[in-house]
Amino acid sequence: MDEIQKRLFEQIADLHEVPQGAYNFRVNGESAGRNVTEHIDIITKSDKPGIDIIIKPGTKKESVHIPVVISQTGLQECVYNDFYVGEDADVTIVAGCGIHNAGDKKSEHDGIHTFHLAKNARVRYVEKHYGSGEGTGERILNPQTVVYLDEGSTLEMDTVQIEGVDSTVRTTKATVGDRASLVIREKIMTHDNQYAKTDFTVDINGEDSSVDLVSRSVAKGDSKQEFFSNINGNNRCKGHSECDAILMDNGSVAAAPMLTANHLDAALIHEAAIGKIAGDQIIKLMTLGLTEEEAEKQIISGFLK
Repeated sequence: MDEIQKRLFEQIADLHEVPQGAYNFRVNGESAGRNVTEHIDIITKSDKPGIDIIIKPGTKKESVHIPVVISQTGLQECVYNDFYVGEDADVTIVAGCGIHNAGDKKSEHDGIHTFHLAKNARVRYVEKHYGSGEGTGERILNPQTVVYLDEGSTLEMDTVQIEGVDSTVRTTKATVGDRASLVIREKIMTHDNQYAKTDFTVDINGEDSSVDLVSRSVAKGDSKQEFFSNINGNNRCKGHSECDAILMDNGSVAAAPMLTANHLDAALIHEAAIGKIAGDQIIKLMTLGLTEEEAEKQIISGFLK
């Protein structure tokens, strides 16, 4: 790997060296390293680009790293990754994609990730997206996530995109079983003429199951963001959706939540707030010695933390 590729890996996966445990590195559309363990196997798909990650029942305190980087201008790819997490497993999965585009052609990565969590399995999933490069070619990332949660399983998703991506459409579809739990924390920042769309659709089918979705975003410059969420409560369950956004410059944010209760004991809540940074917050920080620009950065950092 060259220095640009190494820097991308640091940004999206906090990797400064080869990690312990299972991993699969992808660089410019090709495999760049793989390791499996006694409990975690990674198999290349035979019918389409991508891999199957198979985590054995009862696997504990192990991790899987599957980052992707693109530093070749004009490269466009679509990858399918399937995660099969066995009963009672408890693991961390670190994904993400970084694109460095120094040319004038579009570079794009579309990743379709499908999670199959067996009974009482638990997964913490971390996904970071990042773009860099002084070229005029677009940097495009379109992640799709499909989730199937069996009885008692839990998936915690932490997704972050805070720099350099010109266009992204982020799609998540989930089916939640009995006593299962889905927790999603999304953080997005756009600037210049960038565009970001988030689209969540969740069917809470299981008894005593729950969904907790929180999206926080900042729209700077002339950027545009759209947030759509559709939560269907089909059993005795709890569902919560929250969209909080800060507007700066000429930024634009649209939020369109939908809640559908198809069961008498479905308890569903949505919260949304869109607006600029309050002037008294900036003034308070400026009295502590910060400039207006430094105060804004401090507020945004805390908001997206």
